[in-house]
Amino acid sequence: MAVVLVTGSSRGIGLGIAKVFAKTGDQVILNGKNDEQRLAEAVKELAIENKAIGILADVSEVGACDRLFSEAEKNFGPVEVLVNNAGIEHFGLFREMTYEDIYNIVNNNLFSTINATHRAIPNMLRAKNGVIINITSVWGMTGASCEVVYSAAKAGIIGFTKALAKEMGPSDIRVISIACGAFDTRMNERLSTEEKDAFIEGIPLGRFGTPVEVGELAVFLASPKASYLTGQVIVLDGGQV
Repeated sequence: MAVVLVTGSSRGIGLGIAKVFAKTGDQVILNGKNDEQRLAEAVKELAIENKAIGILADVSEVGACDRLFSEAEKNFGPVEVLVNNAGIEHFGLFREMTYEDIYNIVNNNLFSTINATHRAIPNMLRAKNGVIINITSVWGMTGASCEVVYSAAKAGIIGFTKALAKEMGPSDIRVISIACGAFDTRMNERLSTEEKDAFIEGIPLGRFGTPVEVGELAVFLASPKASYLTGQVIVLDGGQV
């Protein structure tokens, strides 16, 4: 049993990841940015023998991130598995983005990951044990038109993963990324039925992925079965890329 924190886990991929960790018997901390009701509902879905709690915090802000970890430690002890999932996207032409749009995308994707990881590492170093799983996107590997800054932020997470894995390896702390393709989440609600069908045509497995499938992979990566795996980007996209 491990103490697992999943950022951005009140819905979507993050909630799917949290659900699978909870089913394995881990103590799970869910996190949302500002929707208290939605976070409470997510916790109810995971509340197995009081092994799940929810904490509101904007992990793109250093102070809020620190409060998140302090409260998590007060309830369950040091975080042993950190899943950095918090993030937002923006669909539109780069030339039409405001500097506020650009800042928000980079801050809520890349710096959310950096902030939470920076706060988790000291306890992991003391224990000489820990797993950090960074949820990124295939667009961070290939780039996507109309998601230019999002692609750049996700590429930053991939570079962060590879570099940190080398730095943390001697302390038995593993750092891994999961690069997600198209998933059945709120992020894709902007697509019409016709657009979804056209997108699915480019996926060899012929469907969108589900959040629980990301969770199943994350649980495996955090387990002793993956003890020799670090610094890698695992692509989960149905064969799209």
